[in-house]
Amino acid sequence: MHKKNQSIQHLLENLQLLPHPGGGFYKEVYRSQGMIPKIALSEKFSGDRSYCTSIYSLLTSEDFFAFHKVQQDEIYHFYGGSPLSVHIINKEGNYTKHKLGIDVQNGEQPQLVIPAEYWFASNVEAENSYTLIGCTVAPGFHIDDFELADRKILSNEYPKLKDIIHRFTKN
Repeated sequence: MHKKNQSIQHLLENLQLLPHPGGGFYKEVYRSQGMIPKIALSEKFSGDRSYCTSIYSLLTSEDFFAFHKVQQDEIYHFYGGSPLSVHIINKEGNYTKHKLGIDVQNGEQPQLVIPAEYWFASNVEAENSYTLIGCTVAPGFHIDDFELADRKILSNEYPKLKDIIHRFTKN
């Protein structure tokens, strides 16, 4: 078995990562015991939420995290592997690309905040590689807060970005 594949397999097994619906693999590692009642949250939330949640997330260069958005700010933390390219479309339809990694002298960031309700996708550009990150969400993540992009709908909303949208959507 190739060393890269051994490293990925080792991480998948030891961190108990499962396939993520948007691409790659993940495992929830923290969910706060404390809860924020729905009445204290904005109307965009369907119910009570944990104070905070976090996951491990692993992506290989053979896959991508498809465009999606959540109702909360999400913080990406770089842990290892190759840099991760993060593609963000804000509410006004402006596109930016960020590099998550530890080579700060070359523009990489070890941590990145993705604002609530922004569309974002990610990929590993280095061939035969992977990225291991952590994602923190507050108020805590709930599946009701997750929306996977529909290629046609998102392309119609942001026609000037149809090429990047097509590249990083799965449907």
